[in-house]
Amino acid sequence: MRLKLFASVFASLLPVLTAAAQQPLLPGQASGSLPFGPGAPTAASPLTQPTLSPGVFLLFDLEHRFAASVAKGGGKAFATWFADDAVTLTNGKPAVLGRGNIAAQANWDPKLYQLTWTPQGAQMLPSNDAGYTWGHYEGHARDRNGQPIVTTGRYITLWKKTPDGSWKVALDASADEPPNAGDCCTLPKP
Repeated sequence: MRLKLFASVFASLLPVLTAAAQQPLLPGQASGSLPFGPGAPTAASPLTQPTLSPGVFLLFDLEHRFAASVAKGGGKAFATWFADDAVTLTNGKPAVLGRGNIAAQANWDPKLYQLTWTPQGAQMLPSNDAGYTWGHYEGHARDRNGQPIVTTGRYITLWKKTPDGSWKVALDASADEPPNAGDCCTLPKP
């Protein structure tokens, strides 16, 4: 559901950015800039879009393609997005080092387990060859009795540009959501 929502938001943003890039320059607007964000006119501008740098846009696009690939291909697809020297970190488990080891552990079938995530933020490093995204994830499966099991949490993905120009995941880390207030660790009232 969240992947569909993100895809919808992403799809609706793409025409806005494309149309904005094709518009003539506004008074005071720098060449090559969009009519919002740094260098955009601020007084009486009808556009009130937030700043979305090309680097952040790229990172959101990478996350969208990564999530869509995993939704379709499961663990096998998940592993293909990682750099050879990548690392994964999850709650209560040792670090997994290297794409081969990540692939060996990411062996879920998308018919039995669905991993979805929605990025909520991104930052491109000034060098434009690495950046990170962070957001919320959900895992959906069924137990032996067919009852749904849902896990949720937060994640961060560190992306790096490889020598061939492609982008790969260098680090993927996740942590379970904390329990809801009252679900854990409270003493019953006498």
